[in-house]
Amino acid sequence: MLRLDYPKPTYRTIKTDCPYSFSVNENTTIVRKKDCNINITYPNMKATLYLTYNDVRNNNLDSLLRDAQNLAYDHTRKANSIPEQPFINPDKKVYGMFYMINGNAATQAEFYVTDSINHFLNGALYFDAKPNFDSIYPAVVYLREDIRKLMETISWK
Repeated sequence: MLRLDYPKPTYRTIKTDCPYSFSVNENTTIVRKKDCNINITYPNMKATLYLTYNDVRNNNLDSLLRDAQNLAYDHTRKANSIPEQPFINPDKKVYGMFYMINGNAATQAEFYVTDSINHFLNGALYFDAKPNFDSIYPAVVYLREDIRKLMETISWK
């Protein structure tokens, strides 16, 4: 069953051998995959945030951006709406987009961040449950705040 009483989040910084670091909710489990990909699992919510890292090279930024946008909008058939929230942090050279996918889609949030020169990180949130948006909505709101925190705290190496 999905747990609906969520603790106030506290965050810790995740440092990796990869060219990025970020803060994550302490109530998560980090699973490092190959090629600097990371799965952030929320065991009490039966949810996982899948992070995929790509180097920006050979003028591939346009295709990375297009792929990230297509991943979000692939859920249009099941989504009621997909509001976009741009993210800009010029001090840390982090630029991105946060997609809040509302409705009975397979994912309820996707995002990407990049420095536009070397690094590109995108993420997608999935629940290990049938996507009934009304039922999972409290967890979606909680996890979207964690995603915002991740985006705000990302640093490139």
